[in-house]
Amino acid sequence: MADTQQVDPKAERKAARLARQIHAFSKAHGGAEGQVAHIGERGARIVLVGEDGGWGDLVAPSHAIAEQAVQKAGITVHETFDGEFAAKVKTGRYEWARMAGIQVGGPSNS
Repeated sequence: MADTQQVDPKAERKAARLARQIHAFSKAHGGAEGQVAHIGERGARIVLVGEDGGWGDLVAPSHAIAEQAVQKAGITVHETFDGEFAAKVKTGRYEWARMAGIQVGGPSNS
């Protein structure tokens, strides 16, 4: 029996573009691991953590496209952003200053 599953060319292109970005991040950081999280109607967030502790994220229009992208990129994907995985992230002065500003009533948007 023939496979009748429809392939969305736009989704394929988006997944391929994300996979290239993931691959570039991985190459720049000595390798990478990731985690895909659903963020509602907006799609899915791909959190990347490099072997050097650098981190970043990408947003895909759907969870399926995000999963396809990480698979194409060939990185290790974690089910959750647990303590062991999170401990690999290295934060700098900028992140600590931002977090402290938020915690102690930093700039208000009201």
